[in-house]
Amino acid sequence: MIKKLTIATLVLATFFTSVGANEDMSQWLRPQTAPQPANNKLTPERIELGKLLYFDTRLSKNDKISCATCHSPSHGWTDEVPAAKAVGFEGRVGPRNSPVVLNSAYQRHQFWDGRAKSLEEQALGPIEADVEMNMPLKELIPKLNKIKGYRELFEKAYPGEGITKDSLAKAIASFERTVVSTESPFDKYAKGDKNAINTKAKKGFELFKGKAHCIDCHDGFNFSDGSFQNIGLNKGELKGKELGRYNVKKRAAWYGVFKTPTLRDVTKSAPYFHDGSVKTLKEATVICSQGGRYQDGVKNKSDVMVDRHLSDDEVDAIVEFMKALTGPDLDIKVPKNFPQ
Repeated sequence: MIKKLTIATLVLATFFTSVGANEDMSQWLRPQTAPQPANNKLTPERIELGKLLYFDTRLSKNDKISCATCHSPSHGWTDEVPAAKAVGFEGRVGPRNSPVVLNSAYQRHQFWDGRAKSLEEQALGPIEADVEMNMPLKELIPKLNKIKGYRELFEKAYPGEGITKDSLAKAIASFERTVVSTESPFDKYAKGDKNAINTKAKKGFELFKGKAHCIDCHDGFNFSDGSFQNIGLNKGELKGKELGRYNVKKRAAWYGVFKTPTLRDVTKSAPYFHDGSVKTLKEATVICSQGGRYQDGVKNKSDVMVDRHLSDDEVDAIVEFMKALTGPDLDIKVPKNFPQ
C-alpha cells in the first residue's frame, strides 16, 4: 500500500510538473507596456507629478486624505486599514469596498460599476465624492494654482495647459498607469521554471482553467476579463448601490452586476468582493465555486455562477494557485515632501 501510494504521488507530481510544457503560456504574462491615450503619453515628468498628487493629502477638503488612503501601495493598492467599505472624509463610510488600482491601466472600465471609461475620467471622481475626499474641483484647482511648486511641475509635464481639471486628471492617470503587477511565482512558472510553484498550486491552476471554470471571468494575464457579473451575493430586490452597473444605465442585463476584479496580488487586498463581505480567499473561492452565496432567489444571476461541486481539497488547491499570483511589492518611493 505504501509503495502504491508513493508511485501514485510521483505520477501526480510528474503530471502537474509537465502541465504547460506544450501550452502557450504567454497569455498569462503581463504586457511590457500599458495602453496610453494619444493625448496623454507617459513621460517621466507626468509620472512624477501624478505620483505627488496621488499621495498629497491637500487634494482633500480637510487636508487629511489622499488617493493613497484608500489605495495604498503597502496594502495591495487598497485601504491602508482593511475595511469592508471605504472610509473617507471625516470617517464617512462609502458604499463599496475600495477596488485595487493595480493593473487598472489594462482595464476597459473603471470603478466597480464601470461608470468611467478611462483612468483620466476615474481620477477626478473620488476627489469630489462627499464620502471620499469631498473636495469640489472648483475649489481644488485654485488651491493648486496658488502652490508655486505645482505650477512649475504642471508646466513641465503639460506645457501651456496650466493647472486645470483636465491636466490634473491626466497627471494622476499617468502615475496610475505605472502601478502594475510584479513578477510572481506563477509568472516564473509561465516562463518555464516548473519548480517556481508547488504541485498543489499546479493542480489548482488546472482546476482554475478546467473543472472550476474560474477563467469564465478571471481570464488572461490580469486574471480578469473585465466583464460584469452578478455572482449571487444578495437575493431579492436590490436597491441603491447594490444595483451595481444598473445605476449607470437601467439595462435589465446590468441589474446587480459588478466588474470582475483582478486576482493579481489578491492575497494583499482582503476583504473581498464589491461589498467587502468576505474576509478570506478560501471563503471567496467557496462562494464562487458553489454558484454564489445564494443559489435561489437571485435576480439576474450570471449564467456562469453554478455549483461546480468542488471538494475541499480542490478549493484549497485553487487558493494555493491564487497565492502564487502574488509578487513583490512594486518598488515605489512614496514622497515625503510636496511642492510648496
